[in-house]
Amino acid sequence: MILRFGLRALVCGALVSFGAMSLARAEGTYEIPAAAHFNQDKLARISEFFKNEVATGKIAGATVLIKQHGKPAYHEAFGVQDVVSKTPITDKTIFRLFSMTKAITSVAAMKLVEDGRIKLDDAVSIYIPSFANVKVGVEKKAEDGTRSLELVPLNRPITVRDLMTHTSGITYGFYGDSLVRQAYRAAKIYDGDFDLAEFAERIAKLPLHNQPGALWQYGHSTDILARVMEVAAGKPLLDIERETLLGPLGMVDTGFLVTDPEKQKLLAQPVPNDADFRVGRINDPTVVKKIQFASGGMVTTMADYERFAQMLLNGGSLDGKTILKPETFKLMVTDQIGPGSGVDRDYFYFPGDGFGFGLGLAVRTDPGNAKPPPPGDLGELKWDGASGCYFVIDPKQDMFFVLLEQTPTERQRIQRTLKQLVYEAMEK
Repeated sequence: MILRFGLRALVCGALVSFGAMSLARAEGTYEIPAAAHFNQDKLARISEFFKNEVATGKIAGATVLIKQHGKPAYHEAFGVQDVVSKTPITDKTIFRLFSMTKAITSVAAMKLVEDGRIKLDDAVSIYIPSFANVKVGVEKKAEDGTRSLELVPLNRPITVRDLMTHTSGITYGFYGDSLVRQAYRAAKIYDGDFDLAEFAERIAKLPLHNQPGALWQYGHSTDILARVMEVAAGKPLLDIERETLLGPLGMVDTGFLVTDPEKQKLLAQPVPNDADFRVGRINDPTVVKKIQFASGGMVTTMADYERFAQMLLNGGSLDGKTILKPETFKLMVTDQIGPGSGVDRDYFYFPGDGFGFGLGLAVRTDPGNAKPPPPGDLGELKWDGASGCYFVIDPKQDMFFVLLEQTPTERQRIQRTLKQLVYEAMEK
């Protein structure tokens, strides 16, 4: 999804950098009639764009796949895995997913829901008792402008559904400056070697940013969801994911650690002058540790994530294997936070204008307020991560695209440009 660290200026910058000519071509790229096809000459603009990104040193490399009707419409790799080894990127190059991990975790969670091992409206405290005692941090402002935090009781328990829709009140401490986020930073929740059980206890000691169900709030909800899954299934998160999703889909190179020296040579890296990944902690899959961050700790390859994306486009199945039943998948991709839900949106609503949110994925619900509307179709699913990785599922056009790259600094501009170029290449 999208891990945009609270800077509207970055979003505006992406719009400006895309250029007036491309913006003018945006007319007609929203709600293209079904059965559109790709113009190969127009797809070549994607190659031109990424070759320039590499040539000008903005990124080390990237790989892009577009599939429609089950067949590749475009599949190219650009640049190198890292500027030191200069190894070309392939479908087996390993990328850190960051928040695109959440999509994998959410599908595995829905499988446990489908199997009756957890229920969406279960209180989190059923699985993690310390969450029965959490409080909400309400900011108070004195006449002299100083702020203080008042801890108030929950209006209702946090539920599994709250975790999956990011409405639990659990946040991150590395964006924004609210007193609750400051408390997250002060608590040093990433210190030491800990597992999901210990991490959940650390989060339970912190105040919630808002009442459950009141606000879409990006944070560690997916990590707490993962601990609920572990308790319900009686096994570690990765074992659950291998059993329910990774194994059946044949996603052999997707996981949390890269310990094989030969596979470590396949890890993609940002250019040296890029920023770090700005998520408050070091995310190095070559360092063995207990924690499996379900919100952003996985690595993958294009060969693997292609299969995951195709499964999503197919509505929950691939190659004759059902990951989620149609009714479960439909529930997952139905907007849970739209009108009548009672969920507010604020400055940090990362799904973006025109998007609602299902049970782990952003879903396009309307054109949005921009004129012309950003490209895409109603029912589109998407998410991305701090490393620049990004995917879009478009059921209307029977199409998906996946971008894998490692560029925290350039990611928003590149993601926005790629999507525009993809839809401009579609002919009605």
